[in-house]
Amino acid sequence: MHPINHAATRPDHAAIIDAASGKTVTFGEMDAFANRMARWLRAHGVEHGTRVGLLLENRPLYLQLLWATQRIGAMLVPISTRLTAPEIAYILEDAECALLLTSAKFSDTAQVLGQTAPDIDIIDVDSAAFADDVASRSADMIEDPSPGQYMLYSSGTTGRPKGIVPPPPPSDDITAPNPLVGLATMGVGMPTDGSMIYLSPAPLYHAAPLGWCSTVHRLGGTVVIMDKFTPEGALAAIEKYRVTDSQWVPTHFVRMLKLPEEERSRYDLSSHRRAIHAAAPCPVPIKQAMIEWWGPIIQEYYSGSEMIGMSLVKSEDWLAKPGTVGRMVHGKVHVCAPDGTELPAGETGLLFFENETLPSYHKDPEKTAEVMHERGWMTLGDIGHVDEDGFIFLTDRKSHMIISGGVNIYPQEIENLLVTHDKVMDAAVIGAPCPDFGEKVVAVVQPIDMAEAGDALEAELRDFLAPSLSKIKMPKLFDFRAQLPREANGKLYKRELRDEYQKQAEQQTEQA
Repeated sequence: MHPINHAATRPDHAAIIDAASGKTVTFGEMDAFANRMARWLRAHGVEHGTRVGLLLENRPLYLQLLWATQRIGAMLVPISTRLTAPEIAYILEDAECALLLTSAKFSDTAQVLGQTAPDIDIIDVDSAAFADDVASRSADMIEDPSPGQYMLYSSGTTGRPKGIVPPPPPSDDITAPNPLVGLATMGVGMPTDGSMIYLSPAPLYHAAPLGWCSTVHRLGGTVVIMDKFTPEGALAAIEKYRVTDSQWVPTHFVRMLKLPEEERSRYDLSSHRRAIHAAAPCPVPIKQAMIEWWGPIIQEYYSGSEMIGMSLVKSEDWLAKPGTVGRMVHGKVHVCAPDGTELPAGETGLLFFENETLPSYHKDPEKTAEVMHERGWMTLGDIGHVDEDGFIFLTDRKSHMIISGGVNIYPQEIENLLVTHDKVMDAAVIGAPCPDFGEKVVAVVQPIDMAEAGDALEAELRDFLAPSLSKIKMPKLFDFRAQLPREANGKLYKRELRDEYQKQAEQQTEQA
């Protein structure tokens, strides 16, 4: 299954709809553009395996560019639009991108990148010259198509982003099915007759939206893109476009549930058949409220950008086992003790996944080796257990990672910046419970002089961090302390800090 098949049989069927404007791109139009763009890329030196950076806001063109790279064997590198120019420059250099496709919206960033990354060809996809050049090329299929891939970036223990290099495609045939298609149809129950209308409210540079949107296209369905999520906007889109399928993160649920009842009940959601969510375990009360509202159409999966395994749970099973992230539908899970010994059902340990094909971390064999079990399994660093029925329960997330609004944030990068400030002795960055985002970034800072602790120092630190950190990474709270909990060997004991904030949140909930 592939969009080219649907372009041949149903060229006028909608492939992409812009939720805000209603602008529609048909499968025929998407295929023609992909062929023209593929030829443009070839003319600009993009070959099999060439890395192509993509910095673009949510719009139909994003998926059109994706499919162009996917038919010439290129490696697309999606880049978060929330990153600063230095952060983007690092990814472009580390990934060895030959060029960057971006838009007029990021012209200021592109100007900075032109100075800091001069070897990378930066293309403005909104320019008339680009549009004319692409339009002038043949819309016929290129002579030697090959399946492309994309390389996502995930931070490592040092805080520097790490590129996740996927395993080679299982086939040289671009129309060959991939594992996610099987999961979508047999696991989630997505239709294969082209009737699916899929709402994507999240940024397309994330692994889940990118993966699910491309899968919908493989199945001949229509993707409805939101340029920016708003609770009422999402409900309105479901009604307007008769959405059948959708993908969310817990933050979306929280925000929609906080709408006044009259606004929630205003929209006709009767077309909605399947709603999948991931990114972080959903708080039990939130998910219970969503199932009560939408009915038992909500499905949760647990996976990672590495795609080494995936679990899935439907509403009925979740209601029987609240808090579970499901049973494995891709790969096999193993729960292991610190020494690598496999643990029996019910015992808590580090989750490893067994799979026939595994990714690696770009230019980081140490990181790759670090997450591997001696028996060839791979871990995402999550702690949990599996019950007697095979249902997985997560008890801790990756070692120090913060998940805020479905976005993974790695504290080390922020800590490394803070300790370079001349008034900071030590710093720890943790995730604290947050009803809106799941977690919020908290910076626990030890000043050199506690007499300077307060609002003025906080403002100074925010100004200091701003040029290097994207807004999502900026601490929501600064907590000044005379001493941080470190072990004798110098290891920072973050668990103590996290537990403290967890207790505070529980006390506030009890008092509310």
